[in-house]
Amino acid sequence: MRHRPGAFGALILLSGASAALAVPVVPASSDVTVAVTDLRSDKGHVLACLTAKPADFPDCRHDPQARKLTVAASEPLELDFGAVPDGLYAISLIHDENSNGKLDTALMIPREGFGFSRDAPVRMGPPRFARAAFETQGKDTRLTIRMRYML
Repeated sequence: MRHRPGAFGALILLSGASAALAVPVVPASSDVTVAVTDLRSDKGHVLACLTAKPADFPDCRHDPQARKLTVAASEPLELDFGAVPDGLYAISLIHDENSNGKLDTALMIPREGFGFSRDAPVRMGPPRFARAAFETQGKDTRLTIRMRYML
């Protein structure tokens, strides 16, 4: 029996064409904004870092996917990280009052302000990622982070 192209062959061609024209799946995302409270002055800048990598928290210098912001310190202050893919994240903040781009310390005690998502507690050093982590799931995420000062 000889095979003849017909409706079945056309159906196969059309199904292959529809697969080639399929719309790519775009991962869900959420806008992340942070209200920063309790700044002790409007001097300098607030340095912010949003990361999904526990190994790069709280200092996300080595995370190429981290969202980093530098904003002039002022009350009220709102940080907008924009749309981020759904997932688990943590945020760290520094009130860099002298604008030197780092957290200044005296005998390993921070001289400038700091804060973390979920107001994660600080005990003998910065909190672990899990203590500061929050999840985004297709809806906008709005957090409040309180700035803390030790000296």
